Amino acid sequence: MPSITGRVEVNLTVRDPSRSATWYSEVLGLEQRYDYTSDDGQLRYVVLGHRASGFVLGLVGHGTNSGDAFDETNTGLDHLEFLVDRREDLEEWAERLNRLGIPHSGVKLLDYTPNRMLTFRDPDNIQLEFFWRAPT
Repeated sequence: MPSITGRVEVNLTVRDPSRSATWYSEVLGLEQRYDYTSDDGQLRYVVLGHRASGFVLGLVGHGTNSGDAFDETNTGLDHLEFLVDRREDLEEWAERLNRLGIPHSGVKLLDYTPNRMLTFRDPDNIQLEFFWRAPT
């Protein structure tokens, strides 16, 4: 079986790559790696990275974008989940989102699992989660 590194790069189509890059940088502490615009202006690609984890996020703007908000009930991405090490991390993220004025679910206590999550949405309505898995 060929190997994979375990690092993940996610590319999201967004309505305004600049706005999204600012938002993700502010919320998650991502740093811009590069910003590319095609010669015809129909594609913009802003790439952000998280130095400590190696996570890479590409924000893609297409000139033909309809401008509609994201809807996870359509085929494609459902949500983007970030795992945290400690249950207490969820409370810290909730406090950070509060300080930034970003609406969120609060820490969800699930009735079907000991795991916990905190959900919120980006400027394009993409659902994001911070997720803690209980030790097994």
